[in-house]
Amino acid sequence: MDTEAAPGSLPHTPGTPRPVPEADPELLKRWRSQGGELIELLTQVREQVGGVAAFRLGPARTVLVTEPQAVQHVLARHPEQYVKRSHRARLLVGDGVLSASGEAWKRQRRLLQSQFTGTGMRRYERRITEAARVTAERWAAYARTGQTLDVGQEMHRFALDAIWRSLTGHPIDDGTAHELEAMEAVGAALPTLPANTEDAREAVAADLARIDAVAGHAIEAARAGDAGPDGPGLLRVLLDAATERPEYTDRLIRDELVTLLAAGHETTASTLTWLYLLLDQYPAAREEALAAGAEGSEQRRQALQALVHETLRLYPSAWLLPRHAAEDDTLADYTVEAGTDLLVCPYLTHRDPELWPDPEHFDPRRFLTPDGRPTQPGAYLPFGIGPRTCLGMQFALRESTVLLEHLLPSHTVAFASTPVKAKYGFTVRPDGPSPATLRPPLV
Repeated sequence: MDTEAAPGSLPHTPGTPRPVPEADPELLKRWRSQGGELIELLTQVREQVGGVAAFRLGPARTVLVTEPQAVQHVLARHPEQYVKRSHRARLLVGDGVLSASGEAWKRQRRLLQSQFTGTGMRRYERRITEAARVTAERWAAYARTGQTLDVGQEMHRFALDAIWRSLTGHPIDDGTAHELEAMEAVGAALPTLPANTEDAREAVAADLARIDAVAGHAIEAARAGDAGPDGPGLLRVLLDAATERPEYTDRLIRDELVTLLAAGHETTASTLTWLYLLLDQYPAAREEALAAGAEGSEQRRQALQALVHETLRLYPSAWLLPRHAAEDDTLADYTVEAGTDLLVCPYLTHRDPELWPDPEHFDPRRFLTPDGRPTQPGAYLPFGIGPRTCLGMQFALRESTVLLEHLLPSHTVAFASTPVKAKYGFTVRPDGPSPATLRPPLV
């Protein structure tokens, strides 16, 4: 760390906290004049200042955190000091576990956590596999007829089917899938909605009504005992909780249901879409994964998981994690005052050339070789780390791998066109359609 004092200042003593270094205001002026994406500004701030860097979007300083040790400090070691405030998706998910805080969040997290680890995950294995089988049948029909499909839409349909089966016990039907497109509409509108909550709600009232109607119907069906062919789903767990916990009103159950639907399909769909777009650029990665072992073998599964992990490195599900300093602290030898807003950015950490050699290159072997990836905590966090790590991490990894087991050996995807850029919203997703046809496999 540089210990040279700025002109007119006192020399800095190593180990003594000092203010977080701030980006040149001219950098922000240029960014504003160009109308760029936030990620472009954050990239420039990190390149100019480093892994803990301050900048000003308004009168107050915001601190960007990308250095692994500092990331670990904020998210995992001191989560009680760096808290999550109101989530930008609260308009959609209400008081669900994604946006909840404090004791309410702890109670909701405890209830859901067991459903997404260990034994809990095994309950959903058959449902995920059935959703993948249905998708594979649909792709086989596309291949026979030469019909054009949109890979992004296909991945959304699969992921929505998998989470809907896990929540309700039923496969997703066309009508329900159509109504739930309103979730994506609300999510896309969030960055441009009015700051006033009531005005924002009014702007998307029709879409919220569609979502509420689907959720209400699912809750009433589950309450009436309509378990579906796969037996009762996670929605039943929420209804059972309501018999013992008065906070689980129909509204909170709705919020949890919509939270799990929105977060449970959007992130997986984006990851799988990116994966196929990356395989189009790096076809050898597909061949290497399929050559790693026989169908159903542990070697094959690990190779497919490596494809998913490398995709998540480049396009993490949680690309930006806002936090708020609840009290004064020292972070990486810098003073962080109470009230400071921080942005932890896994997207930039994952593309740091000091951590990941040739970081823009898609290379799944990073996750298959002993020294292929950095080992320090905070260097790889596609689902976040610490107490607020994404609940659905294991679910997302499992469904992604299962779908690849069904699709990757059978088809190669020939894109008619591909999106030219990414869109940075609730997730990082391709900004545009991905039309393609299916061809026989090369291996």
